[in-house]
Amino acid sequence: MSTSAESHKEREGLGPQLLFALALLSATAPIATDLYLPSFPEVQTSLHTSAAAVQLTLTAFLVGVAVGQIIWGPVSDRYGRRRPLIIGSAVAVGAGVLVVLAPNIETLVAARFVQAVAAAGGMVISRAVIADLLRGFASARSMTLMMTITSLAPVLAPVVGGLLAGHVSWRGVLGVILAITVLQLIMAVTTVRETLPAAKRAPRLGYADLLTRFRRPAFLAYVLTQAFGFGTLMAYISSSSFVYQKVLGVSSAIYGLCFAANAVGLTAAGLISARLSRRRVHPARTIGYALPVLIIASLGVLAAAASPMPGLLVVPLFVTVFAFGFVAGNSAALAMEHSRDAVGAGSAVLGGLMFLVGGLLSPLGGLAGDNTAVPMGIVMTGSAIVAAISFVLARRYVSRHPDSEKAFTRG
Repeated sequence: MSTSAESHKEREGLGPQLLFALALLSATAPIATDLYLPSFPEVQTSLHTSAAAVQLTLTAFLVGVAVGQIIWGPVSDRYGRRRPLIIGSAVAVGAGVLVVLAPNIETLVAARFVQAVAAAGGMVISRAVIADLLRGFASARSMTLMMTITSLAPVLAPVVGGLLAGHVSWRGVLGVILAITVLQLIMAVTTVRETLPAAKRAPRLGYADLLTRFRRPAFLAYVLTQAFGFGTLMAYISSSSFVYQKVLGVSSAIYGLCFAANAVGLTAAGLISARLSRRRVHPARTIGYALPVLIIASLGVLAAAASPMPGLLVVPLFVTVFAFGFVAGNSAALAMEHSRDAVGAGSAVLGGLMFLVGGLLSPLGGLAGDNTAVPMGIVMTGSAIVAAISFVLARRYVSRHPDSEKAFTRG
């Protein structure tokens, strides 16, 4: 590639088609889980099983996503990005067919696990591809745009799933998920090219690189910044249904509108953040302004939830989601800058910890029942504070090792 072509890529980042393909591949988990949650009662009735057994289909998928990311990260460092991506996407399609046709709950649970392990490759490799192709501000811009699209999935998927559940059978809903995995396979084959040359691949397949990521202070601190920022978002998403409809007493239609408004705020934040990267505003500066807003807005949610007028939490809730849009992609880009020697392994740790933290924090908002939003406010505030502490630790390390982020030095 010529020098002029490289500088053009630095300015512009990824093309829209590739960016959309990577965003779609990385949105597997929220699409494949949240979309069919409203169909759980029908699954229970149709397969003559218990509610706990149906819940296992979700647990199996989330465990599969975590396991899959650990597997595919080092595999992509050893064998390149394209071949593992296509293999994983193809296996996910095959498992999706079995999911739709599952004759009993045992088959459904097993197929969902395989589907998740296979599809996790797209989640890991999509981030790795961006890190392969771009550095510095261009990387932050593309990572932010990709993760903005990805973050919309857990916001919109429950709404779409609720609409489908009223008109389509549970097998039809899972068929929609299957159709999305087919589209992912098509995009992987037609759009995503190899970005890791053979000369730069790991000499052997091993998982030691995963452990060495935990001995890199800045990398780990940035990963925790993103993970707990995501935990703030997931605490809201997992509690939103009962908060809006039980605590605030609004209709399902109004709930959908509020959900959509927050989704618009998240998208707007991502677009603004990407524009800041284009103007070469350091990602750390953007995060540094966003995290205090995230904490203050979360405290506003908690204060409103504990007050006699809980309806006031709608405004700080919007601000919280908006602020997170400035944190996600920028913290991921900074983390990947500290894992240049093993991008796939770094992406695996980044995604694995993000979903681990999000999964652990999600149910905590409902601990006090469905008639109060106080637990949600507490979890959101605590998670935002931990994200801020992690970020401060990362910046202290970088201040002592400024060359570790020289890709973000102004030209």
